[in-house]
Amino acid sequence: MTYTGTDKLWLAVALAASSVAVGCDPSSQASEAEANDAFVKIVNVEVAPVELSDFTAYIRLTGEVEAMNDVVVSAEESGVVEQIFVEKGEYVRKGSPIAKIRDRVLRAQVQEAEAASELAQERHERQRQLWEEEQIGSEITYLEAKYQAELQSARHELLQARLERTTVRSPIAGVFDDRYVDVGEMVAPGAQVARIVAVDRVKVTGGVAERFAAAVSPGDSAVISFDVLGDESIAGLIGYVGSTVDPRNRTFPIEVVIDNPGRVIKPHMVANVLIANSRLEDVMVIPQSSIGRIEDGYQVFVVEEASEALLAKAQLVRLGPSYENLVVVEEGLSVGDQLIVRGQQLVEAGDRVRIVNEASAEGRATR
Repeated sequence: MTYTGTDKLWLAVALAASSVAVGCDPSSQASEAEANDAFVKIVNVEVAPVELSDFTAYIRLTGEVEAMNDVVVSAEESGVVEQIFVEKGEYVRKGSPIAKIRDRVLRAQVQEAEAASELAQERHERQRQLWEEEQIGSEITYLEAKYQAELQSARHELLQARLERTTVRSPIAGVFDDRYVDVGEMVAPGAQVARIVAVDRVKVTGGVAERFAAAVSPGDSAVISFDVLGDESIAGLIGYVGSTVDPRNRTFPIEVVIDNPGRVIKPHMVANVLIANSRLEDVMVIPQSSIGRIEDGYQVFVVEEASEALLAKAQLVRLGPSYENLVVVEEGLSVGDQLIVRGQQLVEAGDRVRIVNEASAEGRATR
């Protein structure tokens, strides 16, 4: 069939009218509303009940191990080193001999002084008898004999003490860590002979930030660990707290004394130090990862039951002390609240949620 231009115009108008009629059909609009209701956003979340527990916050710092005693032993007399009694790495007791300095000349002087002292004592005794018992001689002669005897006795004691000092002894108990002389070497008073390190107990030193000045005191407990020794930790007590703050790094020093069985902890090792800062009982503690930062502070999401669904509810919270991934909530939550701990980044206030980690919530999760 052939259409004229007028026929084509009337045909287009008829088709447009039919289209408008179909679009305004009430049954068609109802179908679209039902389709939209079928696509409701439901977010899978994991929750944890808010409970009361004890909480301890720690101050974390890095320390360094020092020996309880680290002594460099020096010679007190001059002479040639005649003998070394200890090898490096051996344990020595307090007073044990370390080295011997040749003493033949000094020993002869001691013998001479001993003889002179005995002679002076004999003269003094005879002069005393003559003066006190028989009234023979003069008082000045008696006093000269007395003081000469004392002088020779003191000289003998001095040389005897010098003779004893030719044996270099350890002033402390510890490990013979190093020696600085060899046999046959000439030493003078003050020359370094050996190094003794006491490591049965060690001290860990570190610097605490000045903001914790009121929280750290001598006698506080501390926990020490070493990355090079694995996960084992050692408990100790703070033995010293510095009285001044270092102006360069704004810290004050502390020392923690710990036992060192087996001497596996070496001086100058790096240590991890934890000092208990605050201890709280029966407080609400939640994971920091469940908290979000907003303009007005901090918020969390909890699950609340509505008439037909489980909904996410935003709660403003006021936080207290924290440590690692735990933080104390001072206000904003109640015991028993179902806190969203996973999936909270995907929800907004009022969203429907499905709890996927609670067996007791299976019935509600299907709503």
